[in-house]
Parts: sequence; structure tokens; C-alpha cells
Amino acid sequence: MAGSRKMIRVVVVGDRGTGKSSLIKTAATEAFPDKIPPVLPPTRLPADFYPDRVPLTLVDTSASLDSRIKLLEELKRADVVVLTYACDQPATLERAMNYWMQEIRQLELKVPVIVVGCKLDLRAERDQVSLETVMLPVMQKYREIETCIECSAATQIQVPDVFFYAQKAVLHPTAPIFDQETQSLKPRCIRALKRIFSLCDIDGDGALNDSELNEFQAKCFDAPLKPDELVAIKEVVQDKLPEGINERGLTQLGFMFLQSIFIERGRLETTWAVLRKFGYDNEIKLRDDLIPVPKRRTIDQNVELTDEVVEFLKGIFRVLDQNVDGSIGEEQIAQLFSTAPDNPWDEFPFKDATERTSSDELPLNGFLCKWALMTHLKPALSSANLIYIGLGDQSASAFRVTKSRSSDRKKKQSNRSVFRCLVFGPQNAGKSALLDSFIKRPFSMKAATTNCERYAVNIVENSLGVKKTLILQEIPEERAQNISSRTELLAACDVAIFMYDSSKELSWKKTTELLLEVARTAEETGHCFPCLLVAAKEDLGTYPTAVHDIAKICRNLGIKPPISVSAKNESLDNIFSRIVTAAEHPHLSIPETEIGRGRREYQRLVNRSLMLVSVGAAVAFIGMAAYRTYSARKNTSA
Repeated sequence: MAGSRKMIRVVVVGDRGTGKSSLIKTAATEAFPDKIPPVLPPTRLPADFYPDRVPLTLVDTSASLDSRIKLLEELKRADVVVLTYACDQPATLERAMNYWMQEIRQLELKVPVIVVGCKLDLRAERDQVSLETVMLPVMQKYREIETCIECSAATQIQVPDVFFYAQKAVLHPTAPIFDQETQSLKPRCIRALKRIFSLCDIDGDGALNDSELNEFQAKCFDAPLKPDELVAIKEVVQDKLPEGINERGLTQLGFMFLQSIFIERGRLETTWAVLRKFGYDNEIKLRDDLIPVPKRRTIDQNVELTDEVVEFLKGIFRVLDQNVDGSIGEEQIAQLFSTAPDNPWDEFPFKDATERTSSDELPLNGFLCKWALMTHLKPALSSANLIYIGLGDQSASAFRVTKSRSSDRKKKQSNRSVFRCLVFGPQNAGKSALLDSFIKRPFSMKAATTNCERYAVNIVENSLGVKKTLILQEIPEERAQNISSRTELLAACDVAIFMYDSSKELSWKKTTELLLEVARTAEETGHCFPCLLVAAKEDLGTYPTAVHDIAKICRNLGIKPPISVSAKNESLDNIFSRIVTAAEHPHLSIPETEIGRGRREYQRLVNRSLMLVSVGAAVAFIGMAAYRTYSARKNTSA
């Protein structure tokens, strides 16, 4: 991280007269200035000023109302903020907390803050109070405060330390890795260190032997440990944490303990050096440049897992399924992602998207479906988590990019492994019940109102018995109204179904309006796809004029009659297999509006005209060639 930083921008703020300008000038010149302007121009501390060899730009600011816009602009550009108060004026400390810290929070700055008490030499003897006593409650309230320090520009006490801590807060921040309140490593840091330990435990015996420790040391710090250093490390761990050492070497607990010692002793740069050597950024996630993600040339291409990675995931599942019952629980899923920054399946849209067993565990199909969904929606997240769980060198070739959907339509066939189906329909049409049926959840009489675009994913056999992964994406009625602005959603669609409550005429009318709007938008954007009508709640019967109304719209649009289903009666008429079949034949079941027909007829006439022009040109060319031949022969005979 330090090596990748070209500059750190330090913005110094605080009330007028708290010593901002004197602090900057003294740090840069190593001398207290006799005269100083109200606001200094940006001041540069060169790369060799501090050991990390990253230059600093110190930005002075004015607290006047006239300069407020400039101040806010500078704060938004800051890498770190130095907030000053005057040690001889207690009111300035109170204002620093009640005004300036609130200002920083309102701007939603995600940068560390160094609180600096200036003019330490002017503080009266009677006002001497421990800095820790004063600042501890403040730091507990404002977690963005990285360090508090007092200094004196006049006597040059701790002036260089102020900007050393500012630089350190950017390059080696405390907040991501250590909880100062509990004095313990933060969960995300623990997860990263677990993964690092696992990568260094080459023989997989749960401990780092001397050779593995030396390889770790050489990788992170460019030199192996000396024999006496190895002995000293083991003695420290053995003395403080006996279970940190066993007959095979340093255990995972011992490895964590060592990192805690470094942090507690203020040597955050040591832990950060380890994290960064293994590719972690300031959020304790792998850097983006280390996560391979295939690039799609067009927006109607998908990313899918390769067969090799699917087999790798099946192997991981078998390891987690210790009781060999074909399913894993939350404890095993937590174990799976124990070396990832977070469990990605704890959040929408993955949390409730797949089938669960009667004991609320995840079967193999559900496990693979979660990975398929994550890869389909967020390839970078899938790629990162595959690396976190140990895919290793295979990660570079973990994915394949499908052909474009427009190409599939021309070929009249799609060989994708994963299909995405958009589920449209008005409120209470039965969309949520269908998704629940898809992932084998019991029918509920209580109508569910879904405001988010919920997903359900499962494995479906097509008409030939080949298994495909089908993703259903429920589109709430209100979100379908602005479909014309969602080109990427339509481009990612393999097939769409339009559901209505078969007992209600109003539901049918709303569904046909949705169908026409989506079909028109698909025609205009060029992202056409098969569409199926689904008559839900068939157990309630149909409204009186249904047969006539439905036949008319199907005839006008050139689509098949509705598929009648009842989630309540578990009568689904093989709907999911029929959806997959429609997706596999993307040139069929595409609704055609009047505008689309007019455009098609116009194109047909243009093509016919071009054909006639081409035939005429060919006839003229042949005639001219024949005439030339005749003329040549006539001249020869003459």
C-alpha cells in the first residue's frame, strides 16, 4: 500500500488561532516562524521525510465563513484530517468535538482524523491533565479519530510526530484491523489472517513449522528469521499462550496472538505488511486487480462457472457435509466463508433464494444454485469468494462467457447452462407464490407484498433430461412501470412470464398492459425474448369473458395460450420445464406488437426492393455482356 501511494493529502482544520499555520510551517522548516500569513499555500513534505517514503501535502484552511466553500472542497479531497485545538484554551477542544467533528460526519468523510492539541507550552500548570483521561471518552464517541497528540510549535515538541501519525493513519490504519474498545482483532482481520495462515501451512498439518515460518517471513519482510529469533518467538507465544505452540510448530491461535502483540505495541505497520503482501486493501478485502473477472463484450452475454469449478465446489460440499446426509447447516456455511471478509449469502439477494431441507439446511443443489446466482449477478464477488475458499490457480479460468442472446436468436438455439426468467404481473397475481413453489416452500394463504426484486433459483431438467439452472426474478408491479429505462435488465433476460389472477378481469388487463409495454420496449431496444402467459390461481375459476379476451390478445401478439397453474393445489403444469424450453429456443414465442409488425413489413418491403434492384442490375449486366460478345463476333466476321 505504501509503495502504491504517490501522495497523501493532509487537510488541517480547526478554529482560528488554534495554531494550524504555525504547526504546518514548523513541520516543514523545523523552525518556529516569526511572521506567518493567515492561510499558508499547500506545503509539501518530501518522500524522505518519514520512513514510509510517501510525500505529504499539508493543506492549511481558514475557519472564516467567507472561506467555507473552499474549506468543504478541501475536506472532500482529504486523505486524512488533522483537527487542531489550543491547549491553553479548553473551549477550543469542546468546539473541536461539538462543531468540527459533527461537520466532518455530516460530510460523510471516510477518512481518519488526528486530533492535535497545539500550544502545549502555553498551558498553565494548574490545567495539567492526562491526555488519555481527556480524550478516551472522545475517541469512544468518535471512532474515526485515529490518534490524539499534543505539541508545541514554539518549542518544537512532537511537531514531526503529528504528521507522522497522519501518514501512518492512512498507510496503516487502526480501525479496520483492531477494536480499541475490546482490545482485540476485528472479525474481518481475523478472517484474513486465517486465510494467510492456511496459505502458509503448506503441509496442511494445522501448524507452521520452522521452514514454513521462514517462508512467511521472507515473503512479508524480505528476509528469513535467524535461529535465535525463531526460538524467541516460540518462547513468547509458549509463555503467554501455551496452545499457540505444539510439537509441529506455531498454531493458528499462536499466529493470531503474535499479530495482536504487534498491534498492541503500536506496530500496526507489521500486520499491514503481512496483509498487503497477501493482496489485501484497506477494507481487508483482496485488491480488485487480484480478482480475475472475464469481460463481456456485450450486455447480453452472461458469465457462468466452468464444469471444473462446479466439480471443485462439489468437493468442498462433500468436505463440509461431515455427517454425509446430503445437506449442510449454517455452521458449515460459516466455516466455508471463515476466510472471506463476510458471508456473502447472509444478504439479499442470496439469503432466501434457494431450496432448503425440512430441517432448514442447504442441499447440494441449493449450494450450487447459490454459486450460480452469485456468478450470474455479481461475477467479481463470486470470483473473490472462490479465491477466499481456496480455489487457487484455477481462479483465472473459473468462468466462461456465453454467446450473446442476439447470436442465440439467429442460431435459433441457446446452449447456456443458466437461464434468467423475469416474472411480471400486478400485485396479488401470484408471483411470490410461484417463486416459493419453485424452491419447494409451502403455500401460504397470507398474500405477500414484495417491494424488492426477489430471486429464486433451482435446477430444472429440460425436455431431454439435461439439467439447467433457472433463475426467477420477481419484478414488482411498480418497478415494471419504468422498464423502458432498464435496458440492461432486458438484455439479461432469457425468457419472461406474465402472471395474472385468472379469477379477476382487472388483473388480466393489468398484465396485458405490462406485456405490451415490455414487448414494445424489447422491440425498440433490440433485446427481444420469449414471453409466456401464466394464469395463476386456477383453483378460483376464471372471470366470465376470459376465453374471448385471452384468445384475442394471444392471436394479436402471436404467442401461445396461457399456462394455468395453482400454487395452492400444487398444480403447476410442468411450468418450470416449459420456461427452460422456451429459453432454449429464443426465436420462438416472441410477442409482436403493431409497431413491430409495421417495422417488420417495412423491412420486408425494403429487402424486396433491394432484391428487385439487384435482379435488375444483374439482368442489365448480363445484357450488356451479351451485347459486347455479339459486337465482338460481328466485328470479327466483318
